[in-house]
Amino acid sequence: MSRSPGRRGPVPSQLSLFAPAPEPAAAEALELDAMAAVHDDAARLAARLPAGLHLGTSSWSFPGWQGLVYARRRSTEELARDGLAEYARHPLLTTVGIDRSFYAPIPDSDFLRYRAQLPDGFRCVSKALHAVVSQTLQRAQTPPDEGEGRGAHRARVEPNPDFLSVPLFLSRVAAPLLSVFRAHAGPVLLELPPIAPPDRLPPRAFFERLDAFLGALPRELACAVELRERAYFTGEYREILGAHGVAHAYSYWRNMPSPGAQADVVPVSNAPFALVRLSLKPGRRYEAELRRFHPFNRIVEPDPAMRAEVARILCEAAALRIESFVLVNNKAEGSAPLTVRAIAEEVAAAWQGPTARETR
Repeated sequence: MSRSPGRRGPVPSQLSLFAPAPEPAAAEALELDAMAAVHDDAARLAARLPAGLHLGTSSWSFPGWQGLVYARRRSTEELARDGLAEYARHPLLTTVGIDRSFYAPIPDSDFLRYRAQLPDGFRCVSKALHAVVSQTLQRAQTPPDEGEGRGAHRARVEPNPDFLSVPLFLSRVAAPLLSVFRAHAGPVLLELPPIAPPDRLPPRAFFERLDAFLGALPRELACAVELRERAYFTGEYREILGAHGVAHAYSYWRNMPSPGAQADVVPVSNAPFALVRLSLKPGRRYEAELRRFHPFNRIVEPDPAMRAEVARILCEAAALRIESFVLVNNKAEGSAPLTVRAIAEEVAAAWQGPTARETR
């Protein structure tokens, strides 16, 4: 404080014109109060949704979701390790994707850690291992051909001998889910990556292999196929899925038709459950949207048409009294939790049947 001539008492300095920062305990209390208000609002919306609808995000370890899912700022590593407990308390987030299982098998110890954080009845959608679902493997880069110039190394693409291997799926995907994670094992997603035409199996060979593989899967696991190759998206594909009780994952992906157009080819009634996966707007590039949408705390590019198509799929599943699962990626519109909320609002406005609250 400084003393001004001709005045009694101290005069506040410039710094004291601003309110002091709250103490850590007070700041934490404010964050918790704000999140409680978010949960109360989400619970009112969740009560208007049909029973059997599970909404969630493709993963959960995003610090930018503070104030949307998490009360306080936490690192990506902290959230990946123990963020599921707080994620699962959000009334609208009743499933989640385990994306990392695509790249490598998940150790039992990690499944046990996830299990300890999840409430009863909360089921996760896990990806099948890349080695099972990819037609090709990329080996070490080969030297450039003569005339290509320096730095023109190319990856060598080879057929994957384990593509749609039943023994590999059973040992590396099904066994851990059915042992340590059975209570929380939701659908297994078979995401079939796009393949360049020279390396792609002809449709007949692909369908024969898919038919044999799906016929050998354990009935204790629900499975869904996400195609990223339009060449295989045919009536024969639909018939194979229907014969084995396997769902088609209605995708929002750069090389595929819109979810509603996919439902015209493979109707919701074709399988005992429905799965929608919103990854990337058709025609967009993943890396570009990653940079544009970061830190994933707001909707950057809403897509009302996509939301309406997804709501129709979910309402149809509810009318058929089958479960439905929705996984949203940040790259769909900019913020996965906010897209989840927007879809929930769309479904609540359209749904005419009994709600989750009424069926309890």
